[in-house]
This record gives sequence, C-alpha cells and structure tokens, in this order.
Amino acid sequence: MNAARIAQEAERLGPWFQNLDLCGVRTAPAHFLGDYPADKFARFAHLLPTDLTGRTVLDIGCNAGFYSFEMRRRGAARVLGIDTDARYLAQARFAGQVLDMDGVEFRQMGVYDVAALGERFDLVIFMGVLYHLRHPLLALDLIRAHVAGDLMLFQTLTRGPDSVAAPAADYEFSEDAQFQDPDWPRMAFIERKWAHDWTNWWVPNRAGVEAMLRAAGFAIESGPADEVYLCRTAPVPFAQYGPHAVYPSQGDAAR
Repeated sequence: MNAARIAQEAERLGPWFQNLDLCGVRTAPAHFLGDYPADKFARFAHLLPTDLTGRTVLDIGCNAGFYSFEMRRRGAARVLGIDTDARYLAQARFAGQVLDMDGVEFRQMGVYDVAALGERFDLVIFMGVLYHLRHPLLALDLIRAHVAGDLMLFQTLTRGPDSVAAPAADYEFSEDAQFQDPDWPRMAFIERKWAHDWTNWWVPNRAGVEAMLRAAGFAIESGPADEVYLCRTAPVPFAQYGPHAVYPSQGDAAR
C-alpha cells in the first residue's frame, strides 16, 4: 500500500488519539500531548522486559494498538488487544495491516468481560483505563482473577502528593486523623466532567493507586515511572483485608 493510500485511509478512520507512524504517515501529528504515546512510552519502557519472546500479552483498552505493536516488536508470540470502541479497533486493525503485524489480534470487549477469554496472559497491559471506569476496583479484581498470569503493566491518572502514608493494620472507630492526612489512600470522585470529558469518574492519589493494586492481588515490582507501574501477581493478604476481599479461589491464591 503506497503512502497516498495509507494517508487517505488514515484520514477516513480519524480522528486518531494515538500518533502512529504508518510507514511515514503520522496519524495524529498535531496531538496536544506531542508525539503520543511514543514520548510517554520512552519514559517507562525500561520497566518492561526487552525480550518477550514466546510470551502472550493482553492489551486492555488498546485504542489504535500502539502498545500491542510494541509488545510484538519485543518478541511476544501472541498479542490480543481489546477495546469497547469500534472506531479505535478499526484503526488498530488497519495499522496492523500496514505494519504487517502478524500475531496481533483485536477484539471488541470491555474489561468487565475478560473472564470470557478463558485464558491467562504472561503480560497484561492496563493503561489509561482505570479513571474512566465506574467500578475500578472490580476491574482490577477481574483482571487478577481471570487473565493476569504473571505481570501487569498498569497506569492511571493521579493527582495529589507523591508521598505515601503507611496505614496501620487497624484503627479504632473514633480515630479520624488518618483521614485528614493528604498521603492517605484516596480517590476523588468526578460527578460530572473533568478535563471536558464525562467518562472521567475517578482521580486517585499515588497512595490510593498502590493500595488498590495490593488489595486486588498485585505486588509492585517497579515504578511509578510517569504514573506507570510494573506489577506481579501475588496472593491477596486475607489476614489484612479479611473475607470481603474478592478473589477467585484459595487455591489460586496459593499458586
């Protein structure tokens, strides 16, 4: 496919949120974040293994496929990108065709449906999605319970201090000081819009992000780097969180 045809089809499928390089044709050259997401990826790429040979990857909220393609370039044997937006998926499939990305597949589905995949992946990418969800902790629970086999690359928008409080194991009912601490794990709820976007529901602080990851059964391996964490699956600490913690089975927790 020549450059003129690529440019014509890219324009038809637009607007694009990801600025992909399709054989010299840029899909979003005037992006308000610059060369996005390539510039962002450069700031945290070191968190990931450089060699993913033979591994499987699930990219949740894949958009036009930037991270799916990057993982395939790192040698992943199979990459599955999922998104709820049919337009983004059309862009991703077209980009995959232009870039000759065999081994990369795209499906229309959401994070709440991941159990239907019926398989675990060596690496799950879950970036730029959490703050768009009405039920963010449920999403993390479902990922841990059904599709996360080893690693998860995670990112969410955060606001607030970069310092993190060290909560005690328990508190008396009358205690209140910890809730006044700006370092306490918290999530700000967006009732209407934020940044002109009605799909933004939650803005956590760093402490809140890390607490939710632990509660869902993820151990933080490295990060944050530009709000990005590399996590590894871990048992949910039932002694700390109690029987209300959502988890697939005691057997899986002991794997």
